Amino acid sequence: FVGVCRLKLREDWLELGMVVGGTKGCFVDCVGVLGSCVDFRGEGLFREVCGRRGGWRSSWMMAVGVVNAVQTQQKPGSWEYVKEVRELAASFCDTTHQSRDAFWEVIKNEAQEAAAEEPLLASFLFATVINHGSLHSALSFHLANQLSGPSFPSTLLMEICMDVYEAEDIFCQAIRCDLAAVLERDPACTRFVDALLYFKGFSALQAYRVANYLWRKQQYPLAQYLQSQVSKELQVDIHPAATIGPGFFMDHATGIVIGETAVVGKNVSMLHHVTLGGTGKSHGKRHPTIGDGVLLGAGATILGDIEVGEGAQIGACSLVLEDVPPHSTVVGVPGRIVGRPGTAVPAFNMRHEIRESGSQSK
Repeated sequence: FVGVCRLKLREDWLELGMVVGGTKGCFVDCVGVLGSCVDFRGEGLFREVCGRRGGWRSSWMMAVGVVNAVQTQQKPGSWEYVKEVRELAASFCDTTHQSRDAFWEVIKNEAQEAAAEEPLLASFLFATVINHGSLHSALSFHLANQLSGPSFPSTLLMEICMDVYEAEDIFCQAIRCDLAAVLERDPACTRFVDALLYFKGFSALQAYRVANYLWRKQQYPLAQYLQSQVSKELQVDIHPAATIGPGFFMDHATGIVIGETAVVGKNVSMLHHVTLGGTGKSHGKRHPTIGDGVLLGAGATILGDIEVGEGAQIGACSLVLEDVPPHSTVVGVPGRIVGRPGTAVPAFNMRHEIRESGSQSK
């Protein structure tokens, strides 16, 4: 979509040469590319560019959005970078003006950098990220391509996802908290765009949020279809009726099972092959309730209508059948309390350690 983009920056002029295909949309995307490549020192330069291309106000507004949004000079993946962009994610997001969403502009900037680093992925990154006007649109497009089937086309699934994400304001914040959680808690993730496109735990979670909305609206067959596709394609099985708070992180995610009446609080982290299962076959509450900030180790199994308290930690491959007090560490089969986590919110630092009273972490 951009053949040549030649920039020369001086005090009072900017020369621009590019091939835009003669469409307004292409020019808007070109402005986005410029926003990621130039160290902006004056809005007048961009006003001049927009004037040369017909004075489109929408292009100018997008340029201003990039100027205001992409100011960080921190290396993607560093804690300083995460901190700066998380502040954008936590800010109020107007879903009716997604083109000026600062958090989304940062993600597009990362996609443009990735395309420059690996030209073979340029078309893929353009189709999945750069070509979209909002995070909701890009996410819906990506999920639709992952989860569609021969008898359920991706165009229809994308439309369903878009309608759901724009139906409630809570989705706007939850998606950003979930995305920020990946980069903050997984050192293997260096950019938000990588979490958006390549981390199946995030994809499975966002598909669950769509299915959960459909379930609450009593569209049960469609919600179950989506759950089935997620289980088949991503190997994550979350019942649409389960309740999951924002900032949820599934590391690796393969083999995770979350049952129908399970409740997961805010900012919870779990690793692969965790099961939040039920006991018996009666209807009603029969799955666990997980408090805020809990860390669940790989292969942990929590069964029945029990509660894992806020800030608790469950060790890998543990079997938990009874309530777990807040800020305690449980390991073993069956699980027993062996100490307390090394921090108040173990889900944040992802450290699998035991701290006994008055002793150092192990």
